[in-house]
Amino acid sequence: MASEQTITCCECPTTMNSKPPEPALVTRPAAVNAPQVQALVSYLEHEAQPMIVLDPDYNILAANTAYQRQFGAVGQPYIGHKCYRISHHYDVPCDQAGEHCPMKKAFEMKGPDRVLHIHHTPRGPEHVDVELRPILDAQHAVVAYVERLSTVRSASARASTDGLVGRAPAFNAALSAVQRVAPSMLPVLLLGESGTGKELFARAVHESSARGHGPFVVVDCSGLTETLFESELFGYEKGAFTGASARKPGLVETAQGGTLFLDEMGDVPLSMQVKLLRLIESGSFRRVGSIETQQADFRLVAATHKPLQAMVADGRFRQDLYYRISAFPIHLPPLRERREDIPLLVDSFLRRGAEAKHRMTVEPLAMAYLQAHDWPGNIRELRNVLERARLFADDGIVRVEHLPEWLNVAPLNSAAPLPASAPSPRPGAVDDQTLRSWVEGTQLTRKALALQLGLSERTLYRRLKALGLA
Repeated sequence: MASEQTITCCECPTTMNSKPPEPALVTRPAAVNAPQVQALVSYLEHEAQPMIVLDPDYNILAANTAYQRQFGAVGQPYIGHKCYRISHHYDVPCDQAGEHCPMKKAFEMKGPDRVLHIHHTPRGPEHVDVELRPILDAQHAVVAYVERLSTVRSASARASTDGLVGRAPAFNAALSAVQRVAPSMLPVLLLGESGTGKELFARAVHESSARGHGPFVVVDCSGLTETLFESELFGYEKGAFTGASARKPGLVETAQGGTLFLDEMGDVPLSMQVKLLRLIESGSFRRVGSIETQQADFRLVAATHKPLQAMVADGRFRQDLYYRISAFPIHLPPLRERREDIPLLVDSFLRRGAEAKHRMTVEPLAMAYLQAHDWPGNIRELRNVLERARLFADDGIVRVEHLPEWLNVAPLNSAAPLPASAPSPRPGAVDDQTLRSWVEGTQLTRKALALQLGLSERTLYRRLKALGLA
C-alpha cells in the first residue's frame, strides 16, 4: 500500500491526501499531473476569484474556472506556458524585465508576496492585483505556487472616458496602496500637489471598500469659512441662527454608511480642528443648536497639498488630529514623475470631449512637447491645455501650433524632429518595423526619441536592445 504524502500550502494550511477527487479543470500535461497538484486545484475550483497553480519554473500547471472566464482568451492556450508570457508577453521573467516579480520574493521569504501588475487580458491591458503563495513540501522546500488574481476596477490601463488612468510605476505604486487599504476602515491621507487627482483616488478608495454602495460625500474645506464650517459639516436645527428656517442635516450625516472625503484638510481653521478631532475619536456629533448627540458612521479620507508635518511643527495644525487622519498616507505622484502616462491621459481627455465620429489625435512632435513640459498644475493643467488646443484643431489633429506659446520651448535639446518619411505611430503603441525606421532616420537621443514615441526611456531601451539597435 502506497504511503500517504503530504504537502503544505500557504493558501490552504490543510494536509491533502494522495487520493483527491478529480477537479473539473482543463487537461494538464501528464508530467505535472501529480496527486498533490490535483488535490490543490480541486480545492481552488471552489474559489470565486481567479487562481492558477505555477511550478518553480514559471509554468502554469492548472487554473480554476474563474481564471478561465476572466483571463482565458479563446484560441490561446496557457496550460504549460510561462506565466510571464501569458500575462505580460515578456520573453523573460518580470524581474529581468525591470518589474517586481512576486515569485522571486515568495521563494526567498518562503511566504506570500503581493504586487500590482498590468496584465494582458482578453479585454486589453488591465491592472491586476496579484497575490502569490508558495507551496512547501515536508522539507520546507518550494515545490509550486498558488497565484490569486483580482482585476482592479477603479483604474484603467487604457484610455478611458472617466476615472483614474495610468500605467507608470509611480501611478501603479499609489494605486497599489489604495488596493491595500481600501478593505480596511483605516483613515487615509492623500498627499500630493494640486491637480494630481486626489478626489479620483479618494473615490477609488471608497469604491474598492465594503462601503462602495454607500454615499461618497465631498467636503471642500478650502471653500468654507469658519462660521459656515460647523453648520455645513454637522448640520443645524430650526432656529439655531438667523435664516435657519428648518432642520438641515450636515455632510457628516449625509455620509452615513459611506465615505466622507475632506479635501484640502490643511485649510481647516484651527478652532474647528478640535471639533473634527472629537468627531473622529468619539464617532459622535451635535447639530448646531441641538443638545442631542448623533452617532456618525463613515469612512474618513482626507487630502491636502500642504505640508501638514511642517504645519504641526509651527502650530498651525493640531498634532493629535494629524496622527488621527494620517494612519495610512498615500503619496500621489505629480505628472512630471509619470511622463509615460501623458499619451494615455491625452487620449483619454480627447475622447471625453469628442463625439465618436470626430476622434482627435495628436501629432508626434506636439506629443513630445507635452511630455517634455513639467506641468506644475499637473493633470488639471494638461486637461486645460488640451481643451484649448481642441478648438484650433479643425481637422482633428492637434499640432504644435495649437499649443500655448509658453509651452513651445525646445523640449528636445535642439534635436531634429523625426523624419517625415517615417510612418506616424499611435503614441505608446509602436511596432518593431516602425520603431526601426524612426531610429534609422533620426539623430535624436534615446530620451528625446522616447518622448516623441510616447514610451518610457526604459521601455525604449529594452525594445532597441531586442532589435540590436541599443
